[in-house]
Amino acid sequence: MYAPLQGSLFDQASEVHLGPLSGMRRQRLGNGAWIDQLPGWLSGADDLFEYLATEVPWRAERRQMYEREVAVPRLLASYREDDPLPHPVLTEARQSLSQHYAAELGEAFATAGLCFYRDGRDSVAWHGDRTGRSSREDTMIAILSVGDPRDLALRPRGGGRASLRLPLGHGDLAVMGGSCQRTWEHSIPKSARAVGPRISIQFRPRGVH
Repeated sequence: MYAPLQGSLFDQASEVHLGPLSGMRRQRLGNGAWIDQLPGWLSGADDLFEYLATEVPWRAERRQMYEREVAVPRLLASYREDDPLPHPVLTEARQSLSQHYAAELGEAFATAGLCFYRDGRDSVAWHGDRTGRSSREDTMIAILSVGDPRDLALRPRGGGRASLRLPLGHGDLAVMGGSCQRTWEHSIPKSARAVGPRISIQFRPRGVH
């Protein structure tokens, strides 16, 4: 179960649809890493959140942590390259991102992973997506967020405090690119504030995990 979503006063669209990607803003992070941002790319994001929250076959996972097994603090869903995505607008989003970044990325976004952060206790620890080709090659990961905003925190690889915090929710888009997965780390920190639920949809090229 999760707390009801507090809808955005700025997104009262009558249908779920994407805007243009022409307003994307790039921030250089250093060491060949960068992040693009486009607030409110998806209109009707609250409706999409409610659809995904109820229709996606979410799974809870457990992982080994040192000498004990612990619950992963979020719900997960995965879609391989040939799997139909759970809503048509996500298929459109993947196609639009593939076209927009075609010259720079050199390939299409292929897979989709979904994370459901039910409240401020759900989180993801500091990491880089370095399993697969991203451990040795520049790549991109696009994140579309619906629901209540949560901070995407970034810092240079090696530890320390967050260098950048980006609140993402209600249809916001962020794309991490260049060497970001090798030279930087990102996380969704726990929040002591009263925050509502959020779902993130991550689009990745083939072989990037």
